[in-house]
Amino acid sequence: MTDHEWIKEFPAAITVCDPEGIILEMNDKAAKTFEKDGGYKLLGMNMLDCHPDPAREKTERLLAARVKNAYTIEKNGVKKMIFQSPWYKNNEYAGFVELSLEIPFEMPHFVRT
Repeated sequence: MTDHEWIKEFPAAITVCDPEGIILEMNDKAAKTFEKDGGYKLLGMNMLDCHPDPAREKTERLLAARVKNAYTIEKNGVKKMIFQSPWYKNNEYAGFVELSLEIPFEMPHFVRT
């Protein structure tokens, strides 16, 4: 991540994989989030191996369909928004990016016009 140093300490977990699911990059928050699974040692490994069924099957479908996925979770008293989206390099599918952002349990919602 030498080209984008701001990502390293950004307060959301950022994980990037290639089209087959091989983890290419992760920031400090992602490494901390996945510390029990190996943290930065996950670089170069397939993220599918980190997912039990049925999450693995869903992730395989997302990679193949190249569609985004967004949802919220609660774990250990922390609520997070998970946003998974394909990324492209020179207009060619290059894999997926996952953002995991801690959010408040109650937060305002605005409709802008």
